[in-house]
Amino acid sequence: MLDRRQFYIDGKWCAPAQERTMEVLNPATDEPFAVISSGSEQDVDRAVAAARSAFAFWSKVGLTERLGYIRRIVDIYQSRLAEMGKAISQEMGAPIDFATHSQAEAGLYHARAFLAALDEYRFEELLRPDLPDQRILHEPIGVCGLITPWNWPMNQLALKVIPAIATGCTVVLKPSEIAPISSMLFAEFVDAAGLPAGVFNLVNGEGAIVGEALSRHRDVDMISFTGSTRGGAAVSRAAAATVKRVSLELGGKSPFIVFADADVQTAVARGVMQCFNNTGQSCNAPTRMLVDRTVYDEAVAVAKATAEAVVVGQPDETGDHLGPLASHGHYARVQDLIDVGIKEGARVVVGGLGRPDGFEKGSFVRPTVFADVDNTMTIAQEEVFGPVLTIIPFSGEDEAIAIANDTRFGLAAFVETADLARAQRVARQLRVGMVQINGTPKAAGSPFGGYKQSGNGREGGRWGLEDYLEVKLISG
Repeated sequence: MLDRRQFYIDGKWCAPAQERTMEVLNPATDEPFAVISSGSEQDVDRAVAAARSAFAFWSKVGLTERLGYIRRIVDIYQSRLAEMGKAISQEMGAPIDFATHSQAEAGLYHARAFLAALDEYRFEELLRPDLPDQRILHEPIGVCGLITPWNWPMNQLALKVIPAIATGCTVVLKPSEIAPISSMLFAEFVDAAGLPAGVFNLVNGEGAIVGEALSRHRDVDMISFTGSTRGGAAVSRAAAATVKRVSLELGGKSPFIVFADADVQTAVARGVMQCFNNTGQSCNAPTRMLVDRTVYDEAVAVAKATAEAVVVGQPDETGDHLGPLASHGHYARVQDLIDVGIKEGARVVVGGLGRPDGFEKGSFVRPTVFADVDNTMTIAQEEVFGPVLTIIPFSGEDEAIAIANDTRFGLAAFVETADLARAQRVARQLRVGMVQINGTPKAAGSPFGGYKQSGNGREGGRWGLEDYLEVKLISG
């Protein structure tokens, strides 16, 4: 049993103000493998005070010096990558190869992308070339409360912590209580890199206590939250009284549109595997596959064959397979939504209720494909956040766009067609923050975020830097 009951505040590991412990469960066994402390408002006050004091000097430290610390953190992270992969695998169930080379590597990927973006970013510029007495300054916003989720713990930590401290802000991090061990390991990297005391602080605990206290704290200038839409609304309400900046990266119900002229075999197989990636626990997962009616039966057959070939296995086993969902509570929610899908009349093509054969315990689910789904069904509107794909037929481009946009979310969309003019035309009509055409990956430093109830911020690249900056005009 790992003992991780201390918090990282003001440059040192320290005991919580009150002794309240929580067990961290391995979702493959439903048994505890670590114990942490659940923080209180007093712990948040102490961490915020440390961050406020550190901001007075850190905001004045030159960019070159700040980046030197970040590069040291990156070097330490790289040298301890295997440890990070193991921590993520244990806490949220990602298979060890995926946990190391996708989950843990994502933190390094984003950190390096921010270093590249900072090489080009201008913190001071002229309003216009012909107005030398009008200058624009981009200054750090101040103390930032960062609340990260359990599904991609290091991906989200890097997208928040790195740009915040790089731009001169100081931070208090609250990782998910479901998957906190990887963030505590990152705190070890920060400590080993010698980052000045108070620049980075970590307090574990429940969202309703620690997250709430951070969000409404009068000395916190900004909150960056990644999680559910309901959680984002709660953060916004708590932050409203102090009119602080709130950046939200929330849920999604992303459409994957397959037109008849696409390579149906390749497109559908790609869509299924993207939906199931990370055991379906990604906010931008393409969980609604919209298929032209003229190739609908073929697409369903391909989805069935692809899903049936997916293997579910234990997190500590090497190889390319799906692990469990991250917690038993989430497992129960996904089971409930699969049950609702069946009761509402969707056709189960693969999977369904219960654990896969051979699994008697743990939060393992059966990779599931529903066909003949109407977009008004619950499974087409609610974010399931598991390896559950819904296939919806459409007739014509206009109906495809209408169905794609008929959701309260607007994070991502995917378009598969041989007609590149149509691909661009459709992409411009989709109310989402990101569109990928024919499997084209997003480039490093791209903005990540969405429309509508998918959030209001952008993470990554220069957009991610600007989330943590104020704009000041100096005339004269």
